[in-house]
Amino acid sequence: MPVLQAAWMFYLHHSALVINALGLFYALSGSWLLIATQIRVSRSISQLATSPTATEEEPAPASQRINRLFNRVGAICLGAGLLLSLISTQL
Repeated sequence: MPVLQAAWMFYLHHSALVINALGLFYALSGSWLLIATQIRVSRSISQLATSPTATEEEPAPASQRINRLFNRVGAICLGAGLLLSLISTQL
């Protein structure tokens, strides 16, 4: 039996399990993205603090936009994971 046909048959017989696994994947991806963004911010702050030419500047606007984007995508992934988990309980 081809792999895609076997996967489709598994989905048909265990649809709630497959949807819940997809929700778990989205939740883990979103949480990893949020944690990685927080680590990135803390590293940039510590580099500014230890730099001999450090001034009281904020990080570059491009860096702030990227951090905001990563936080939004992480939150959307967590929300999608929660939504998929709730959908899987209704099946």
